[in-house]
Amino acid sequence: MKVAIIGTGYVGLPTGVGLAELGNQVTCIDREPSKIDALNAGKITLFEEGLEELFHKNVKAGRIKFTTSMKEGIESADLVIIAVGTPPHPITKEADMKYIHAAATELADYLTGYTVVATKSTVPVGTGDDIETLISKKNPKADFDVVSLPEFLREGFAVYDFFHPDRIVVGANTKRAKEVISELYKPFKGKTNMLFVKRRSSETIKYASNAFLAIKIHYINEMANFCEKSGADVYEVAMGMGADSRIGPKFLNPGPGYGGSCFPKDTNAMAFMGRMNGVDLSLIETAIKGNDQRKKQMAKRVLDCVAGLKTPRIAVLGLAFKGGTDDCRESPAMEILGEILSVPGPKVTVYDPKAMDNARKMLGNKVMYAKDAYEAAKGADVLVILTEWNSFKKLDLAKLAGLMNHKRIVDLRNTFRTEDATAAGFEYCGVGK
Repeated sequence: MKVAIIGTGYVGLPTGVGLAELGNQVTCIDREPSKIDALNAGKITLFEEGLEELFHKNVKAGRIKFTTSMKEGIESADLVIIAVGTPPHPITKEADMKYIHAAATELADYLTGYTVVATKSTVPVGTGDDIETLISKKNPKADFDVVSLPEFLREGFAVYDFFHPDRIVVGANTKRAKEVISELYKPFKGKTNMLFVKRRSSETIKYASNAFLAIKIHYINEMANFCEKSGADVYEVAMGMGADSRIGPKFLNPGPGYGGSCFPKDTNAMAFMGRMNGVDLSLIETAIKGNDQRKKQMAKRVLDCVAGLKTPRIAVLGLAFKGGTDDCRESPAMEILGEILSVPGPKVTVYDPKAMDNARKMLGNKVMYAKDAYEAAKGADVLVILTEWNSFKKLDLAKLAGLMNHKRIVDLRNTFRTEDATAAGFEYCGVGK
């Protein structure tokens, strides 16, 4: 199948490479010449585990190419996938649809023959209707269907998730469109559940799923606060809860709050849609408010550890919103760091295995940048762990202790065992214990 993908970000690029690996002819389109130039030069533009290897394999095989030309990508395509950003509006927090609308309007002129236009971006309910209207208005003779094809790729695991989906959701209102998508995902037949639903239901499923997971994260963080006061251990509590098949063990890990490019954006957008439809989505509203407070509370824990020191030195490990990605968008680590930097006095040194370039664009010269965790810890009064990179678990605690001015750890990802940290001489503060 000939597939065009508009957008080469954290959704578009892994999806394009994945579809090429399945044997399709894929053209990825992006308006940023620098991105396309880099990709055509063989340079991957984002970090995802396993993506670079598949990228080079499929470029070499001629199954994937990159262009800034909408005409070149769209004219011969059987399927066009829109995978552009839907960032939150700065005031209302609703999904900003300008990139979706621009893509739909521009692609309309180049549709030749029957084409399925699929939205893989997370979009408000009713967006498929809007895209239909925009294309029909621009090109009344176009023969096309619009489907909703929401993505469920976890950043850091996008390649794995593409090839091992929990489910494939297709919002299609015509038999013809269903047949095209069924052919696209034929390699997954019998391996996963493919759900064909109404287009508006599909658009809702993505938001409902992310909002539910965000609520689950917020809930276990509230339980972590309770455990710290009551003497319980949140991991034992989570284990007991997760053993109930109605609850399940996933997303019951306490930490500094949810973040990333999806959960904050999608919970706010879902709450906005609720208000616009006159529906009380109080659980989602509460999770949003609580998650914002959570990050302020975690920053206070760090600052309390250095209270009284004239010019405290703080070492921060982890800047990406989670391990396995270089994405710093809406990262709890970055927001906590922002709270710390808003207080006069502390000097901060940071390190992240993959996200240093992205963090530097956001932080500039507000912090110092270390080449590794040990350099970050040198002379520090407190070591703060904000992202759950596996490499941090392998750090030599005794070596860290020998480098630091004061032996204190605020571990917001529970990277170390309490007994190991205290044996190395640290005052140790984890989460939920």
